[in-house]
Amino acid sequence: MTRKEQYEQLIPQIAGLIKGETNLVGILANVSAALHEAFPERFFWTGFYLYEGKETLSLGPFQGSVACYSIPYGKGVCGKAWEEGRTLIVPDVEKFSGHIACSSLSRSEIVVPMYDASHTFRGVLDIDSTYLNDFNEDDKEGLERIIELLMAETQNLFQ
Repeated sequence: MTRKEQYEQLIPQIAGLIKGETNLVGILANVSAALHEAFPERFFWTGFYLYEGKETLSLGPFQGSVACYSIPYGKGVCGKAWEEGRTLIVPDVEKFSGHIACSSLSRSEIVVPMYDASHTFRGVLDIDSTYLNDFNEDDKEGLERIIELLMAETQNLFQ
């Protein structure tokens, strides 16, 4: 099965998982678990960093090994995706200037910023792989669709 096909199967599952739910932490935890389990051979760390009104992102629900508690604006892949307002794919984190090494096992990374309907920044979805150059356009498109779905369902849950 191709990555694109995997996302096509996963998106309706996530939609059903979060439809009508009101517990934001629970929703984010289940979405990170669903993603992590859908790609167990690829996704080493899968989770969210949330914006809480300061110039940092705070650790949210995740699956994987221990993680950094906070990431400053513009720093690391997560902070840079926030600063640039776009999805970043990093084929080799060792070559990314300012990479924050929460785990030495991480080799490549994709970060998708999360914006609500009024284009207010809410956080990022961060996924790390132990493989170099592991993320591509199919991942970008699939994960962006999942974040669009997630933000539509949780619009009123962020504070």
